[in-house]
Amino acid sequence: MAGPLSDTPTAGGALAPPASADAAPPAALGRAARLIAKRLVLLGLLLAAVFAAVALLPGDAANATSERGETAADMAVRRAALGLDRPLAVRFWDWVSGLPTGDLGTTAHGQPVTAVLSGPFPNTLLLGGLALAASILGALALGCWTALRPGGRADRAVAVLATAAFAVPEFVLSIGLLLVLSQWTGWLPAVTLTGADGAPASWDMLVLPALALAIPQIGWNTRIVRGALADQAALPHVRAAVLDGLPRRRVLTHHMLPGALPAVAVAVATSAGMLLGGAVVVETLFNYPGIGAVLAGAIADRDTPLVAGVVAATGAAISTLLLFADLIRDRVLGARP
Repeated sequence: MAGPLSDTPTAGGALAPPASADAAPPAALGRAARLIAKRLVLLGLLLAAVFAAVALLPGDAANATSERGETAADMAVRRAALGLDRPLAVRFWDWVSGLPTGDLGTTAHGQPVTAVLSGPFPNTLLLGGLALAASILGALALGCWTALRPGGRADRAVAVLATAAFAVPEFVLSIGLLLVLSQWTGWLPAVTLTGADGAPASWDMLVLPALALAIPQIGWNTRIVRGALADQAALPHVRAAVLDGLPRRRVLTHHMLPGALPAVAVAVATSAGMLLGGAVVVETLFNYPGIGAVLAGAIADRDTPLVAGVVAATGAAISTLLLFADLIRDRVLGARP
């Protein structure tokens, strides 16, 4: 009879010896340090690409923010004030060197980037957090429900619906939700109004944009959860638990879900990046006070520090979630080669 998950036999048939308690913490810290370094390097490369991409756009911040009647001399002064007369690499280094102190630079309009993002970014995190929580709960519920009925009608129906949900673009889904839940039924407000603090005035204004973001990710994560549980169901220790007569629900929660955790964690972290990316479109459609409008305005103004600041903030949030997913996967798979 198969033992607990931690007692999985090795290829030779013998049980794997337990890891040394003294060696585990340094090894775990070393793996964590390598993962953090990897994420920091990737984020740095992404920020460098953002600087280069904005520089390749036609025009510059001086032209985009100029006022009517400004002369060529005025434009030259403005370019010098914005640092546009310096090489791109120098401007990037000056900007990125301030990141360790939390300095995201100054916008083309002379405002600190951190001040511009201090209001919209928490709103986007709130919306993304609600959508991520809904996608996790929905995917786990649907994935576990179908895992208890493999090959049945419910399993096939959920698979089709999950694929369809993920395939529908956010703007199409947003328009459909607006028509059904706002225009036709009047159940929810169509746009988001802000209070004195810059946040949504009431909780029901969060429902439609959160649903528009969550439904595609529920479809994506449901397929990931279902696939991971199907892989676990084929393992010897799970088959042994079934043959022992354990209830299906106990087999699912105690033998299948723990092994599926690494794949689910990676899928959730990937969904966080998709949610923040899709938030730009969804926030615009629902007039939500997040970073979507800030980013659109920054691109129109060729405001490189502000665009990079948005990318840095969202990239840091996504990288943190990916780091947690890597650590979970490393810990679980490291314990069970």
